[in-house]
Amino acid sequence: MADEELQRYCAAMWARLVGGLALHTGDRLVAEDLAQETLVRLWQHWDRVAQHESIDAWVWTVALNLSRSKHRRRGAERRANARLAARSLPVEDADAASVLAVRTAVAALPERQRMAVVLRYYADLPVKEVAAVMGCAENTVSAHTHKALKHLDAHLGHTYTDIEEVVAHD
Repeated sequence: MADEELQRYCAAMWARLVGGLALHTGDRLVAEDLAQETLVRLWQHWDRVAQHESIDAWVWTVALNLSRSKHRRRGAERRANARLAARSLPVEDADAASVLAVRTAVAALPERQRMAVVLRYYADLPVKEVAAVMGCAENTVSAHTHKALKHLDAHLGHTYTDIEEVVAHD
């Protein structure tokens, strides 16, 4: 009976939770991830949470705490990427200006696209291994990589091959 009650609650709460988190974060995909994590935590603590006066209040508290934590991590990541982009590392095949432009453009990519590009072209992992690291399907890795390279191509004016060479040899 408790499982059915939890399932009904999650089904009823999903759309509201995703919608509210999308408004809070400005990103529907992030909102879906946060909502999923929130409901996983609800499931993990259901026996205790079911006794609360307001399950909704608990759920929203967890969701917003997760959102704030993600926002702090993303800010720290952006600052670290900016520091990394500012460092000058020697590159044999590409000039320093191209490397810096690519680093800056890669740092501006959404997190999952950036991760796919770094793992594919910097770490030189095959798609199958990237999928395992990212915890997603190989097609998802390919989609993230394609979108990232398309974005980089549009912003840098390079061909995919040029971008791949700069990222891979950086």
